[in-house]
Amino acid sequence: MTQVRPPVVAMPLRVRYHECDPQGIVFNAHYLAYFDMASFEFFKALFGSYDDLRDRGVDCVVAESNLKFRAPSRYDDELVVEVAIDHLGTTSLILAFTVRRGDDVVAEGTNRYVFVDAAELTKAAPPEDVRAKLLAHT
Repeated sequence: MTQVRPPVVAMPLRVRYHECDPQGIVFNAHYLAYFDMASFEFFKALFGSYDDLRDRGVDCVVAESNLKFRAPSRYDDELVVEVAIDHLGTTSLILAFTVRRGDDVVAEGTNRYVFVDAAELTKAAPPEDVRAKLLAHT
């Protein structure tokens, strides 16, 4: 699951106390929240904001998530969530996430998004200008 493409964005974050479980490590579900936060930074970098993407008539919904844990993260750790495009299909997009603490990879994962019509929420291919911006990073 290691990223092969350079990241489009690298979002820094600091682990908050309430994200840790009784063992003192980040509770696993928080990594999916980190992925979600970083995906919005990804769309912001490419389109100005997520709302600008929606204004083009397209939205994305998560259809599948995968996550591999490599090392624990703890309260006050400084992490960076890197986002790269793993795959661009006709009506879907897979983003690859790598969570790092310094040089150490603590988690890796992917989200598969399905493009939908922003008004109807039915599966639809993205407009050509959206596709072109995504293709530039594959």
